Amino acid sequence: MNYVHPEVLVDAAWIEAHQNDPKVRIIESNEDILLYDTGHIPGAVHIDWRRDLQDPVMRDYISPGAFAELCRKNGIAPDTTCVFYGDKSNWWACYALWAFRLFGHDKVKILNGGRDKWIAEKRPLTREKPSYPPTHYPAPTERKDHEIRAFANEALAQSQQRKPLIDVRSPGEFIGEITHMPEYPQEGVLRGGHIPHACSVPWKTAVNDDGTFKSADALQKIYTEGCQIKPDEDIIVYCRIGERSSHTWFVLTYLLGYENVRNYDGSWTEWGNQVRAPIERGARTP
Repeated sequence: MNYVHPEVLVDAAWIEAHQNDPKVRIIESNEDILLYDTGHIPGAVHIDWRRDLQDPVMRDYISPGAFAELCRKNGIAPDTTCVFYGDKSNWWACYALWAFRLFGHDKVKILNGGRDKWIAEKRPLTREKPSYPPTHYPAPTERKDHEIRAFANEALAQSQQRKPLIDVRSPGEFIGEITHMPEYPQEGVLRGGHIPHACSVPWKTAVNDDGTFKSADALQKIYTEGCQIKPDEDIIVYCRIGERSSHTWFVLTYLLGYENVRNYDGSWTEWGNQVRAPIERGARTP
């Protein structure tokens, strides 16, 4: 079996061959927002997942007009192919890609293995920040929230109807022993556990030791067989704030070709604080 959409993954050789392609923009997006300044792929621009993609006041994403301005100033036009990469095996790169898809930008790719693999291969880095001529990027007419994003009421309905819900957090978070990732700060979540009937598949099961994605056969075994889900089912994935689940959303949507996958970006920081939201604790066998 091959990936359903292999064209969305590129390797370092592809990047080096397209670094001067005016129709391609390389975008670094990391959890550690200071990494870009220490050295990045020549020609890459920086998208900060919080500053650039999230509304500064309300918990939501930027407006269509703000997205158009973000693209314009980074030299991204509607027909530009955006290639994302970053730290943490591309957590935040997948998050940024998912956010671009929210605004209807479909020409997207991921550098397989991300920033760490690029550095491990001793490929060039620079601290020079590129500058590109501003483009004309019309403000999208809508955000595709109804297509690839899920909200708390929809996650609740998914749980009540026992439709596929995939919790991609660590096992300790899933069973309720901890309310945050190991070695990460507590972010104010009041309750631990998981959404009832969710299937636990930590995001990391989808990647190899070098951060590249596992084979299509391996991914199918993990998700299709492990979670007993079908490609045409309505699937919701969630984690803590929507970043790790963006990685799983990418795997299911592009590599396995599942047609109806939504990312519940409110995730556990919303669910674990919501009054009367049902919670299960302990392990659950798919």
